[in-house]
Amino acid sequence: MQINKKRAALLLAGAALLVYLPWLFLRPVEIVAAHHKNGFTDLLVKNFPFTDRGKINWWLENHAMLKEKYNAPYLDEDGTFWATIFLFGDGYQKDIIDERLCFDEIKSELRCIDKNAVMTVFSNRYNQVFFRVSKGKYILRKNGEIDKVE
Repeated sequence: MQINKKRAALLLAGAALLVYLPWLFLRPVEIVAAHHKNGFTDLLVKNFPFTDRGKINWWLENHAMLKEKYNAPYLDEDGTFWATIFLFGDGYQKDIIDERLCFDEIKSELRCIDKNAVMTVFSNRYNQVFFRVSKGKYILRKNGEIDKVE
């Protein structure tokens, strides 16, 4: 009888994982805000993909929407851009820790976020697009392929 309870508990835990893991990986990215300053764009998001490939694919699939809806990435005078994607985490907070990123255009004491960058996308003057993620740096080739850069 004791074995049946353990087996039932394991089956229940396994079933919970089978529901939780797909939900965790398939929930949509929520864009909370886009902030622009001096040619840089900071995108604040929730539910960002975990893998480098997932992050890059998200950018490629949503690039047009980001431009249309958030003017992101903001192009500099020379046509280059620099966009960093931060996890929104605990939301806007007070500027009490030096490591926080604060947004001057927000006129509230809650105007900073923890610097939890998950991806940076930038271009150079040759219109090459690069992705900096946790496992390294990648380049988007003219043919659409993505290669790791050393």
